[in-house]
Amino acid sequence: MLQSLIDVILPVFLVIGAGYTATALGYFKEAHIDGLMKFTQGFAIPCLLFLAIANLDLGASFDPRLLFSFYTAAGLCFCAGLFGARLIFRREWEDCVAIGFCCLFSNSVLLGLPITERAYGPENLAGNYAIIAFHAPFCYGIGITVMEVIRSRGHGGIRMVRSVLSAMFRNALILGIALGFIVNLSGIGVPGVVDDALGLITRAALPGALFALGGVLVKYRPEGDLRTIAYVCGVSLMLHPSLVWLFGSTVGLPQDLFRSGVLNAAMAPGFNAYIFANMYGRAKRVAASSVLVGTGASILTVWLWLTLLG
Repeated sequence: MLQSLIDVILPVFLVIGAGYTATALGYFKEAHIDGLMKFTQGFAIPCLLFLAIANLDLGASFDPRLLFSFYTAAGLCFCAGLFGARLIFRREWEDCVAIGFCCLFSNSVLLGLPITERAYGPENLAGNYAIIAFHAPFCYGIGITVMEVIRSRGHGGIRMVRSVLSAMFRNALILGIALGFIVNLSGIGVPGVVDDALGLITRAALPGALFALGGVLVKYRPEGDLRTIAYVCGVSLMLHPSLVWLFGSTVGLPQDLFRSGVLNAAMAPGFNAYIFANMYGRAKRVAASSVLVGTGASILTVWLWLTLLG
């Protein structure tokens, strides 16, 4: 089992390491990494999310008890990150929101899906897909709303609401997900030629994003933020799955959904944690380093949760 976890996580590190090495050696400049980040963040990943939601069988994978357990725990972890960053580390409120988002957004796609499949088989992924369908809208909805409320303090309620809606509908990830739901629920279907073209783009999304993350880490080293990064990793890797375990046990989740919920919660902060920090230019070093450090630490913590789950 440990070898299978290494087989899943090691390729992620190799791609990140390639981006780091290429940038550190000067082969990729900062402008190149910024361009790659813009492509993945603003185009390729939204296309990936659009296709995933458009083709998802929502009826087969939806269970309110799972969503309650997972997202109640995620919301509490956002609060833990937000107020912990303020009260413990004395960060500015905008930084606190970005740090809270790191504690909120687990890597349910890049790590959650393959680890659950390797552990329990592809027939036990319904819970994973249900979580993924609502993951980005829920997390970005909370993160953007709280950030815009803080940024608009003193400017009145109407201006704050306008800022939240503007930020939400300018976000390419939210638009991709929303369009995916429209296509899914309407039954229109994606034409084959369009589906093939989007498939070509989406194959570059995750590796491109990971490579860009490696380049970003050259500039945002964890110097001076080690305690904050350790706090984020603790909330993400231990508190989140513990809360899902508690809530899932309370509401009587079926075993396959229970395991999917706990394992997805146990994943390291996802790359979207850095995307969110980059959107607002806040706590970028904490976000980038938390993704890297948390992914490495998850080799051991995921092993722990798999052992507890049996």
